Amino acid sequence: MTTQSRKLSLNAFLHDTGHHEASWRHPESSAERALDIDFYTELAQKAEAAKLDGIFFADAPGLWSATAYRPASHIEPITRLSAIAAKTSKIGLIATASTTFYEPYNLARLFSSLDILSGGRAGWNIVTTQSDAVARNFSLKEIPSPEERYARAQEFVDVVTKLWDSWEDDAILVDRESGRYFDVDKVHNINHIGRHYQVEGALAAPRSPQGRPVYVQAGSSNEGRAFAARNAEAIFTAHQTIGDAQAFYADIKSRAVKLGRNPDHVKVLPGISAFLGDTEKEARELEGYVNSLTVPEYGIAQLEQLSGRSIAHLKLDEAVPADTFGLAGNVLDNNRSRLQVVANIVERERPTLRQLLHRLAGGRGHNVVAGTPTQVADIITDWFTGNAADGFNVMPPLYPQLLDAFTAKVVPLLQERGIFREDYVGSTLREHYGLPRPESLYAGSSRASAGA
Repeated sequence: MTTQSRKLSLNAFLHDTGHHEASWRHPESSAERALDIDFYTELAQKAEAAKLDGIFFADAPGLWSATAYRPASHIEPITRLSAIAAKTSKIGLIATASTTFYEPYNLARLFSSLDILSGGRAGWNIVTTQSDAVARNFSLKEIPSPEERYARAQEFVDVVTKLWDSWEDDAILVDRESGRYFDVDKVHNINHIGRHYQVEGALAAPRSPQGRPVYVQAGSSNEGRAFAARNAEAIFTAHQTIGDAQAFYADIKSRAVKLGRNPDHVKVLPGISAFLGDTEKEARELEGYVNSLTVPEYGIAQLEQLSGRSIAHLKLDEAVPADTFGLAGNVLDNNRSRLQVVANIVERERPTLRQLLHRLAGGRGHNVVAGTPTQVADIITDWFTGNAADGFNVMPPLYPQLLDAFTAKVVPLLQERGIFREDYVGSTLREHYGLPRPESLYAGSSRASAGA
């Protein structure tokens, strides 16, 4: 696909009061509305008015660490998106669900239902979850190894795919004269027997408007890249520099081609968290003010959880030793992808611990920028045209103010440059992303059986 024909994809990643960990402390934050469904519906409607591709909710079935220092309770995302679906009509609806803590049949039914009631706007962000604390909520002492989690995840996706395809597209008849509502020959038991799952099927719902919800994936480790190249149609990823993003982009596209996939059908979407101001000085002052609201204990706890080692002995205003995170910054040792991002920041910038905590407070390893709308639009354009991204997960540090600023001031610049749509050309998330509607695995099998 040529650069001229490509269109940028933009998701609004909705995250309570904002992606900055101290956003809730801002005097104009919406902290009191963190559990208010109307608040998230309003954000979704703003994103839809700006013609963004989708909204996205992250999720983990457990409380986050150091929860006293930021909003931590959150509504289950499929339920939340179902409510939002009723008050929107075009925007995609992407929810996170773990292959480690769901069963394939339940998950397939939930997302199929969301796709049906929204008219084809559902996306599934596939994660394996790596938290021991979450594991203990599900009768496990610790989380399985990455290798085991991804082996389970692959079989999980295979089963869910079969379930979503178990009804052929024309199985519904509604033939009042004959009394047949559907054609039983076009509804298939999947009869899956594998290492982790034994599922008879079929799904208790017909094939959804998109055929299948869009498959999204959010891991950049060695296992995550292999899994994404095989399964994902959109990949959420974190990069600090355009060079790192270009290397990841090229790697994913190359892996997809080797697996016989069309690389244009694998969208790479890094995160960008933008402090916006009418001047760069104004944007940096806003960033500095919000950073001043951080609680170091929270950031330290998050970093210790990520790295698996104590950093409490480090002083806030002394440089973080380059070897603090071991070899995680080595591109050949990227089994923990977000830790690699942190290690690269330490190796490249030699920050103090306070500076490192501030760098991570706004985006947890995603690219945090501060500047004018034109400067932010330039970054997005450069990454898009430079084969570093097919689009972005937009992660405003403060909601709703910085989402409003992005949609009102950055999006029009991207439209003027001809790289972002001025209106929707379809109604489904697949259409927004330029993805084909997949044919059922069972397509034509009823005709083949009849012919035999």
